[in-house]
Amino acid sequence: MPGSPASEGPDADPEAVARSICLRLLTMAPRTRAQLADALRRREVPQAAADAVLARFSEVGLIDDKAFADAWVTSRHAGRGLARRALAAELRRRGVDDDTVRDAVDRLDSEEEAETARRLVARKLPSTRGLPGPVRTRRLAGMLARKGYSSGLAFRIIREALEADGLDSTDLPEELD
Repeated sequence: MPGSPASEGPDADPEAVARSICLRLLTMAPRTRAQLADALRRREVPQAAADAVLARFSEVGLIDDKAFADAWVTSRHAGRGLARRALAAELRRRGVDDDTVRDAVDRLDSEEEAETARRLVARKLPSTRGLPGPVRTRRLAGMLARKGYSSGLAFRIIREALEADGLDSTDLPEELD
């Protein structure tokens, strides 16, 4: 497209510009095909050139949404403690298709997710000591909700942790009974 950033400069071949943009972005961090397509669109690379470069990069394995999703789930679950629901939402925002998202998050089993929730609660629990039971519960439940955990799992884990911490079950709020 005349006048677009992709047609300017010494390397005016749109496919060369598209390759350069994609390679630069991929050296900074892994990207999904949709993220790269958006970047090329913003730089006004002609659609035909963008499609050709994205197809070639996919063919040689430089773009692999499945590998991206698997790595994302592993990294974000281990590092940030995110639950399947939050991980799925993040992947969808990055343009990963629903089947790939489902396959990636299904790799986390429910016991692994529960164990991660237990570790998160154990880490946060000391900062809630001295607060009334309902306040502790609300803070812990809010933390788990922001990370994508279901309320049923969250309250089960919180009940276990508070009882292990010596809180009498009569001090627990109604929603935990």
